[in-house]
Amino acid sequence: MKTVILSGISGSGKTTFLRALEDAGFFCVDNFPLVLLEKFPELLQLTGNKISKCALVVDIREKDFFEDWKHLLIDAKVKHGVEIIFLESSDESVIKRFKETRRSHPILGATNVRDALKEERRLLGWIKEIADNIIDTSHLTLHELRRFVLNTYGESDLKMRINLMSFGSAYGLPMEADMVLDVRFLPNPYFVDELREKTGLSHEVKEFIRSQVEYTEYFDMLSKFVLYLIPLYEKEGKSYLTISIGCTGGKHRSVMVVDSLAEHLRENGYNVSTMHRDVDR
Repeated sequence: MKTVILSGISGSGKTTFLRALEDAGFFCVDNFPLVLLEKFPELLQLTGNKISKCALVVDIREKDFFEDWKHLLIDAKVKHGVEIIFLESSDESVIKRFKETRRSHPILGATNVRDALKEERRLLGWIKEIADNIIDTSHLTLHELRRFVLNTYGESDLKMRINLMSFGSAYGLPMEADMVLDVRFLPNPYFVDELREKTGLSHEVKEFIRSQVEYTEYFDMLSKFVLYLIPLYEKEGKSYLTISIGCTGGKHRSVMVVDSLAEHLRENGYNVSTMHRDVDR
């Protein structure tokens, strides 16, 4: 069991860090009460060892418990090898982030954010002292911080998850799509009597579409285009991409193109799932 305790200054990027850990396969709990830390290993055993990596955020939001239960965090580090990560950031960077998000600092009663940060650093000082890794996020964008987490705590061969969906334009665009493509320019098997009642999942329809010059040229450009884009999306920190491909009814052409593209992407090492939204309409 790999356990990470994440702490740090408010506005230093803990939420972004935690979400990236979740995408890297960690079971994550935000605002975890220190008082429960002693019992947490017992709770994990109830899952039947299904959780192999977990991350817990402990920060100023539970300030009333800090002094009473900090020995539990120290014991977890010494006895169980828990890794403690502390995120730091300059006052100027944090104040700018609070202004952009219009959030209030969790220390109530402070006259301003700068005073609140001073008090927060005092209260969190003992965690920073025992931290295994102190990360200054002052000059990191959200994308850069996320990329750091995935590169450090994710699998080295982790690749973006690709979701491919076929749909019929007659039934509306899929709202979950990051990218929508239209293949209604391809010859339609619907107008071939022996293919009308079949779908793009059938061998006959696939062979009909593959025999068209338009398809051969299009699929070559499409596959190169998608393989070009995926690393750029990964670079921006996306962990999954949904590409929707539509035809008129969502039964023949789009279904066939989605399956062909999925096969091509899997051959290139990507984790691909497919869904044919309207194939049975």
